[in-house]
Amino acid sequence: MSPAPAGPLLLVTRPEPQASDWVRRLQALGLRARALPLLAVGPAPDPAPLRAARQALVPGALVMFVSPNAVLQSAAAGFFDGAWPDGVRAGATGPGTVRALRDQGVAAEAIVAPAADAAAFDSEHLWQQLSREDWRGRPVWIVRGEGGRDWFADTARAAGAQVQLVQGYARGAARWTPEQQQGLADALAAPQAHCWLFSSSEGLEYLAAAAPGADWSRSRGLVTHPRIAAAAQLLGLGEVQLIGVGVEAVAQALAQGRSIQSTPNGEP
Repeated sequence: MSPAPAGPLLLVTRPEPQASDWVRRLQALGLRARALPLLAVGPAPDPAPLRAARQALVPGALVMFVSPNAVLQSAAAGFFDGAWPDGVRAGATGPGTVRALRDQGVAAEAIVAPAADAAAFDSEHLWQQLSREDWRGRPVWIVRGEGGRDWFADTARAAGAQVQLVQGYARGAARWTPEQQQGLADALAAPQAHCWLFSSSEGLEYLAAAAPGADWSRSRGLVTHPRIAAAAQLLGLGEVQLIGVGVEAVAQALAQGRSIQSTPNGEP
């Protein structure tokens, strides 16, 4: 009989089905993990703008997807039906979005994303791959949830692009089962036996609302970007560690068993 995994119970807060997928991958590395989504993601209330954008794609255009959820929900609305059009590129902010695009049949050469060794996977580092091009008059669609940051849109417009924002999905606070509610209670009661994996600053806002007045000073969180670190520190987490992207980076951070208090200095 193999020994039970050691270490803290990692609480994966990504939306489903990503949270459960991450749990399976983490458990395959011998880690204890449990899905506790903070965000729920669903289809956009009106798929017509997505379908109109697909019909309007022309060579030289860019479709930027802000997250894997933007890809998955767009796919459910039929955005990826048929072959990906020639001369159109799909923008991704990180490796998860790249994988989602590849799963929808978009060829690797049609995808543009931050460099593999980028300091962060975000809009700024995606634009670094595009900034040397002439964007005057070229169409850019940004597929995202309702609202969100406008940095990429503003930057592309300043470069002369014709930018359109398209709601590709809806998001809100996840509705927890009684078992998941108990998971939160357990994490607050025994913070040193748990570790949080945060992937969204918005999700941290929902966590604060789910546990008003909670003491987070003995809790530990792993984050992949300074913006999320800032939100975790605002919530009051005593330990916030800035790590790389992917399950291997999580495993390495837990194996090291050390915390790095990050200094927030930007947003994705």
